[in-house]
Amino acid sequence: MTIWDRLEEKQAQVSGRTILSLFNGGRAGVFSARMGDLLFDYSKTNIDAETLDLLLKLAADADVFGRRDAMFAGEKINETEGRAVLHTALRNLEGTPVYVDGKDVMPDILATLGRMEAFSTAVRNGTFTGQGGAITDVVNIGIGGSDLGPQMTTLALAPYHDGPRAHFVSNIDGAHIADTLKGLNPETTLVIVASKTFTTIETMTNAKTARDWMAQTVADPAAQFVAVSSAIGKAAEFGIPADRVFGFGDYVGGRYSVWGPIGLSLMLAIGPDNFRDFLHGGAAMDTHFRTAAPAQNMPLLLALVGIWHHQICGYKTRAVLPYDQRLTHLPAYFQQLEMESNGKSVTMDGQPLTRPSGPVVWGKPGTNGQHAFYQLIHQGTDVVPCEFLIAAKGFEPDLAHQHDLLLANCLAQSEALMKGRSLEVARDLMAAKGFTGAELERQARHHVFPGNRPTTTLIYPELTPNTLGRIIAIYEHRVFVEGVILGINSFDQWGVELGKELAVALTPLIKGEESVEGKDGSTRMLVEYILKSS
Repeated sequence: MTIWDRLEEKQAQVSGRTILSLFNGGRAGVFSARMGDLLFDYSKTNIDAETLDLLLKLAADADVFGRRDAMFAGEKINETEGRAVLHTALRNLEGTPVYVDGKDVMPDILATLGRMEAFSTAVRNGTFTGQGGAITDVVNIGIGGSDLGPQMTTLALAPYHDGPRAHFVSNIDGAHIADTLKGLNPETTLVIVASKTFTTIETMTNAKTARDWMAQTVADPAAQFVAVSSAIGKAAEFGIPADRVFGFGDYVGGRYSVWGPIGLSLMLAIGPDNFRDFLHGGAAMDTHFRTAAPAQNMPLLLALVGIWHHQICGYKTRAVLPYDQRLTHLPAYFQQLEMESNGKSVTMDGQPLTRPSGPVVWGKPGTNGQHAFYQLIHQGTDVVPCEFLIAAKGFEPDLAHQHDLLLANCLAQSEALMKGRSLEVARDLMAAKGFTGAELERQARHHVFPGNRPTTTLIYPELTPNTLGRIIAIYEHRVFVEGVILGINSFDQWGVELGKELAVALTPLIKGEESVEGKDGSTRMLVEYILKSS
C-alpha cells in the first residue's frame, strides 16, 4: 500500500469526524508553526497526528528536500525548458555564490540591484527629472507577473510610500491605458516597460500608446522611459538606452520576478532601503525553508495542508482571504502563482497525471467577501478550505477600533466555519422568535450551518516590507512543494501559449484583411458579427 493509499484510507476513516472534536488543551500549539513573529495555525483542519505523519512521509518519499536543495544550488530543475529556478537568488543579499553552468550569477544580480537603487534614488531626490520637472508619477506597463507582482506589493506597502505615485497598466483593452493616463502630466511621468523579451504583444502595444501620448507634449518621450528587459537591443530600437535597461536571467520566471528589476516600481514608491527589507524578508523565509524541521517548516506544512484538502479530501477550490484592504490583489497574485505553476496534466516524464493537479484559487479581502460569497462557503454544498491572513495591528492608530472589528470578524469566520450551527440550536432560535409547528421546522433548516469546514490562519504583528517578503516566499515554496509531491514541473507554463498563437492568426481576420474560411463555425460567426458591428 502506497502512502497515497494510506492517506485515502485515513480520510475515509475520519470523514465523519468533526474538527471541533479534535480540540484539547494542546492541539493549537501542536498543529501550528512559528517563524519569528509569524504564526501559522492549521489546527482548524481535520488533520491529526497520524495524518500529519503520513503527509510528512509523503513529502520525504517525493524527495522534497532533495529537490529543494537542487533548486537553491542552481540545478536545472525546470527540465522542460532546461533552466535553473533561481528567483531566490534575487533576494540573496549576502551574495553567497550560486552557480549556473559553472558561472556565479550573484555578481550580476547584485550589480543590477545597485543600478536599480542608484536610479531610484535619482528619481526620488529629483536628480533624474522629466522634461517638465521632478517625476511625480510612474506608470508600470506589463502583464502577468510583470504586473501582478509589483501592483500587489506596491498597494500592500502603501504606508511606506514616499516616492512618486505608482500606476499599473496590463490589459490590451485600450480602456485600461486610457483611464490610467488620463489626468497624468506627460512632462513629469516616468514609464516602465516590463517585458523580458520586449516582444509581449499586450505590453508593447500599450508601451507604444504611452509613447505616442507622451510625444504629443514632450520633445523626447523615450527619455522618460525605462525598460525592465533582457533584450537590450530591442529596447534600444524603442529609444531606451542601455543604462536605463534592467535585465534578469532566464532562471527567473515572470510570476516569481517581483524580487528583481520587475520590482522597480515598488522600489521607486517605497525607497531602496525598504525594498531591501522586503528582500531580507524573502531571504529569511528561504533560510527557514532550508533549515526548519519538517514538523515546524511553514511552507512545507502549508503545502501538505493543501495536498490533504485537494488531492485527498477532493475539495476543488481554495479561498485566500486576507483581512487587509491593502492586500486586495493578493488573492489574484497567489492565483497566478499556483494555477500557472501547478495547473498541469502530465508528470515531469510526460506521463498523464493520475491525481488532480492544482486547485482553483480565488478570494477577496475581508470583510468585503463576507457580503459577497461567504454564504456559499458557510452553507453551500461544496466545502471550500479557507486561508485567512491578518495583521494583529494596523497602521492607523486613530482607527484602532476599526482594526479590532476586522480582527474580530476574521477570527469569528474561522470559528463559525468550524463550529457551524446544529438543527437543534436552530430550532431553539426559531422557537424564541415565535415560530411553531411546520413553520418552525422550515425556518430552522434554513438557519443550520454544517460547520466542519477547514481553515488556516497566518497572523503577524503588522504588514511591514519584511513581513510581506516572508509571506510571498512562504507561498512560493508551498507551490514548489506541492509540485514536487505531484511530480510535475511548476516552472513552465505552456498552457498560455496556444491562445496567444491563435490570437496572432486571428487579428487580420478581425480587421477584415483575410478570409474566415477554414475556421470553425462558431469563430466564423463571431468574426462576421464583429465585422458587421465595426
